Amino acid sequence: MKIVKTISEVRNSVKEWKKQGLSIGLVPTMGYLHEGHKSLIERAHKENDVVVVSDFVNPVQFGPNEDLATYPRDLERDAKLCEEAGAALLFNPEPDEMYFEDFHTYVNMESLSDELCGKTRPTHFRGVCTVVSKLFNIVTPDRAYFGQKDAQQLAIIRRMVRDLNFDIEIVGCPIIREKDGLAKSSRNTYLNEEERKAALILSKAVRLGIELAENGEKSADKIVSEMKKLIETEPLAKIDYVKAVDANSIEIISEMKPPVLVAMAVYIGKTRLIDNFIYEG
Repeated sequence: MKIVKTISEVRNSVKEWKKQGLSIGLVPTMGYLHEGHKSLIERAHKENDVVVVSDFVNPVQFGPNEDLATYPRDLERDAKLCEEAGAALLFNPEPDEMYFEDFHTYVNMESLSDELCGKTRPTHFRGVCTVVSKLFNIVTPDRAYFGQKDAQQLAIIRRMVRDLNFDIEIVGCPIIREKDGLAKSSRNTYLNEEERKAALILSKAVRLGIELAENGEKSADKIVSEMKKLIETEPLAKIDYVKAVDANSIEIISEMKPPVLVAMAVYIGKTRLIDNFIYEG
């Protein structure tokens, strides 16, 4: 596996692969990789001839007072995981490689970014769409892989690809969880022992929501209300949001008409964690 820092190095590799008629999978990440990322890379490796992983903490998707400076980074560890999972190339640029000093062009998603994480992090998805578009233009993959844990992001990327005519297949992959149910996240490293136990309230709420939906509860409001009640029993938890939306349009719904995304963001201490489930009926 090669580790490269520049766009020109990525493009040179891609040109060689395309000359050979090889298919390319892309897994965009912000690094500090875990089993969730590994599952994306392994899936990409199964479905493509070569896999590119981007490892880049994207500054334009962080708002003021968010954790850009403290976001965990460990390139050596990331490289080992990527190689084990079958990646051919790891792209680890510096911010000034990705963004000119006078950079002024952004990709903005309307409507789908108005709710959930987009409501509380208003510039976040502009940054995500911009960096993912840049990676698509740099790597020109056949397929790109994203996790369902970031379900709103996945819906937005799919819509962006459709709207802007990117010739790329977007592959969504299941949430990977710890043995006790907590969704794998790079931000889990922020949690102390007490907070780590408290964080299980998110996956417990997900299980409750799934159970209610599968047992025939048709009121999305009722499911959300019961999930919130459960989360509020944990003293260290502070709800940012728990909402039910149409899984494609990300519009708030009151009835469980599939496909429904029930998503949450919850602060455990100072750490903001997300989790969700999709109800297909």
